[in-house]
Amino acid sequence: MIATLKILLTSLKMAIDELRVNKLRTFLSLLGVTIGIFCIITVFTLTNSLERNIRSDLAALGDDVIYVQKWPWGGNGEYPWWKYMNRPVPEYKDFRLIQDKVQSASYVAFNFDVSGKKVEFGDDYMEGVTIMAVSNDFDKIQQMAIVQGRFFANTESNGGSNVAILGATIWDGLFRSPEQALGKLVRVMGREVKVIGVLKKKGESMIGGPNYDNAIMLPYRFARTLVDERRYADPYIQVKARANVSMDQLKDELRGTLRASHRLKPREEDDFALNEISSASEGLNSIFGAINVGGFFIAVFALIVGAFGIANIMFVSVKERTSIIGLKKAIGARRGIILAEFLMEAVVLCLIGGSLGLLLVYLCTVVINLASTFQMYLSMNNVILGLSISAVVGVLAGFIPAWSASKLDPVVAIRSN
Repeated sequence: MIATLKILLTSLKMAIDELRVNKLRTFLSLLGVTIGIFCIITVFTLTNSLERNIRSDLAALGDDVIYVQKWPWGGNGEYPWWKYMNRPVPEYKDFRLIQDKVQSASYVAFNFDVSGKKVEFGDDYMEGVTIMAVSNDFDKIQQMAIVQGRFFANTESNGGSNVAILGATIWDGLFRSPEQALGKLVRVMGREVKVIGVLKKKGESMIGGPNYDNAIMLPYRFARTLVDERRYADPYIQVKARANVSMDQLKDELRGTLRASHRLKPREEDDFALNEISSASEGLNSIFGAINVGGFFIAVFALIVGAFGIANIMFVSVKERTSIIGLKKAIGARRGIILAEFLMEAVVLCLIGGSLGLLLVYLCTVVINLASTFQMYLSMNNVILGLSISAVVGVLAGFIPAWSASKLDPVVAIRSN
């Protein structure tokens, strides 16, 4: 056993030396495997990163939150918008009713958004800003990163105080730093508000959620003095489930409470929509499953090119070293040792090429992460996958050349030169 290991280690050293001596040939052989591994791991990294970013955006919206709205989300086929045109928008009294009556809810918030507004500070201004009107407990339902200051106090929310929280694009455009923005007075629709908090830069959501960066957040009771939400916005209510309460249980209680409040008869349809993030999240599994299957086929074709390159170079290597193989067999080297030697050379070649491919993928993730808000992740699973595929390709591509080398007749091989 020890003798066999020594022979294999010697064979490995010879394989590495052979690769070092024939640099150009080694480089050309590595190139096919490097490109193949780069293609497959890039595809999987992109799909995994896309899925992770989308699921992160969904989680930020709240996978345990029900959105009470006028319009239902999505729908298969043609969207029957005419059914929902005459529905009433959710009202503040619905919000208060849910707070008082729905025991399955832990937090409830009433909100509306209005875009295309202007925020001014002195002679500077930012246009196209979204006003986000929120009630108290909004920060307990949505994930927000306040880098300076704080969220609205209950007294500020309930009293309609003229205070505000600025998104990253707004404070960066008007003040350049969050520290300078804190405590300043800015004007919104002609009214002054005091900045009590600033948000961390988040980037645009991939699923079309709220863009906190380009928003100014105001207490609902103050914002309603600026905008008539029933005419110029679509207000909505967010309801977060209590711990250990299922979404179905929360929806049933919400439906019963709102139907009773709206005095709907048993045969009448709901005049409101109960939307939830979890329904969108479940659909992602089949979508990304199909994407990964497509990525697998791309990988197969990319690696076939690399495998042929390795096989060709190994046949050349066997031909060049035929006499050496004959000498080894003449002094007692078994077929298995010769086979293992050339297989090891092919695997080492593929592992080096695969490692270079993974390095290129990693460098791409670094550049993309620095240049955009889209975050790419090269997971350890993909690293292991890339190296494993490299080793398998090495074995498959090197087996026939190695087998042909192990079957050479010693006398014929020695006389080949």
